[in-house]
Amino acid sequence: MGGFSSYDREKIKKEMKNASLDVLVIGGGITGSGIALDAVTRGLKTAVVEMQDYAAGTSSRSTKLVHGGLRYLQQFEVKLVAEVGKERAIVYENGPHVTTPEWMMLPFYKGGTYGPFTANIGLRLYDFLAGVKKSERRTMLSPQQALDKEPLIKKDGLKGAGYYVEYKTDDARLTIEVMKKAVEKGALSINYMKVVDLLYDDNHKITGVEVEDQINHDKMKIYAKKIVSATGPWVDEIREMDHSNKGKHLHLSKGVHLVFPQTVFPLKQAIYFDTPDGRMLFAIPREDKTYVGTTDTFYDGNIKHPTMTTEDRDYILKAINYIFPSLNITVDDMESSWSGLRPLIAEEGKKPGEVSRKDEIFISDSGLISMAGGKLTGYRKMAEQAVDTVVKLLKNENGILYQDSETVHLPISGGDVGGSDGFAAFKKQKVQEGTKLGIDEKTAESLVQKYGSNVEKIFEYYQEKQTEAKEEGIDPVVFAQLIYGLEDEMVFKPVDFFIRRSGGLFFHRPWVEEHKDSVIAYMAKALQYTDAQRKEYTEELDNLIYEALHPVDKEN
Repeated sequence: MGGFSSYDREKIKKEMKNASLDVLVIGGGITGSGIALDAVTRGLKTAVVEMQDYAAGTSSRSTKLVHGGLRYLQQFEVKLVAEVGKERAIVYENGPHVTTPEWMMLPFYKGGTYGPFTANIGLRLYDFLAGVKKSERRTMLSPQQALDKEPLIKKDGLKGAGYYVEYKTDDARLTIEVMKKAVEKGALSINYMKVVDLLYDDNHKITGVEVEDQINHDKMKIYAKKIVSATGPWVDEIREMDHSNKGKHLHLSKGVHLVFPQTVFPLKQAIYFDTPDGRMLFAIPREDKTYVGTTDTFYDGNIKHPTMTTEDRDYILKAINYIFPSLNITVDDMESSWSGLRPLIAEEGKKPGEVSRKDEIFISDSGLISMAGGKLTGYRKMAEQAVDTVVKLLKNENGILYQDSETVHLPISGGDVGGSDGFAAFKKQKVQEGTKLGIDEKTAESLVQKYGSNVEKIFEYYQEKQTEAKEEGIDPVVFAQLIYGLEDEMVFKPVDFFIRRSGGLFFHRPWVEEHKDSVIAYMAKALQYTDAQRKEYTEELDNLIYEALHPVDKEN
């Protein structure tokens, strides 16, 4: 099989071109990754093409929470709360290294969105519907208890707080781990491969796609029995190609998050809080940072490149100083930011307020299957529904029966750690192994949390490549991660490594600036960049580093 190494791009392309595919997935975000894993484990010959890098769009730019769906109770979406609550637990069990429980505090203020009485009822109902385990059920806090948990919150008008569990994740790493598992199970997958045309038979039924390699601009045709578009914000663009973009369509909403060092924003407790204009934002501690978001504004700019505007930034700063008045946070305190798009489903003739956050499957007259909308938390269930659709169509056409989905209890790549119960012991053991190799404890802990059971490969590279790392002038731990990225995680461009695989630009911007030159020099040599490629890829990273701190005045 093709594997998941950037050195094997041509081999993977050749296999895709020659394969007799059951399903081709367009899109390598969390939804496409989930569909690939579900399909391949049911015995479907599966391939994935992604025009950028995996998780380069929405799937690396979310609030990084696997939500239980508390806010859906406000819209009385009881069934949705029950479903996402159960899915959240499954996501956690299958990859406890990339998803961790996070106690969330919901402070109540006079005139706020939630009051103690309604929140108590809502949280209790939420516990019941979502099947929350006993140890994670909500408790109600007095004003003093709330201030003890987080002294930074506003004291004036504080009436108490609800205390409940959300799940924190690294969205990009969750995506890559799901995709890696699909590849381990036999799927073919490649990034930087853009669909430029759709292919049809004489009856105008879709039979394949024409793709262009974004690295060397080679074009080729890939055929499959079923084509599934899981392209997030680009779903309507693919439907336009198919001449089937009618009825329901996407409404894109932009969300911006700001990141601060804990030295200026020493938040110790995650908070879900009211803004002055009646919306709700999250403030979440992560490693030695605090991040806050998200905005929610209509977006019709460049889908590939959403940016933070001055208005977005100032809105969040104002909200922070409203609920954390002692901090006096300013623009100068920011360390980074990110902007992402949420593809929501709107129906012609309906108002913007009636935009749905649910997922839907569209099947066009040509047979193109589009998975639209949905949320990170529900990715596995969405994938199951998409593959159920594919399997049903294949059964009707050729009578082949495929097995039911088996992803409920399937650990993702890196998830072979004994489930959530076994992860603490696994982590302790691996941290000890890492420190014995000479890695400091904090770094070893971070590596285990990031790579899970795959950390053994990182440790191997760390041991084997000390001399080479020294010759290349790269820190041995960074070098081990880079080699793993190139050999095992399809890293091709510097942004793949510094943003999606490491989360560096969002949460460790100074680390990126420190290591980028030596890493780019090595990648240029190892992947045989042309001079033009090296210049282009370096500028791409530099521009994103700049944009993380500097807003634009208006959308591009």
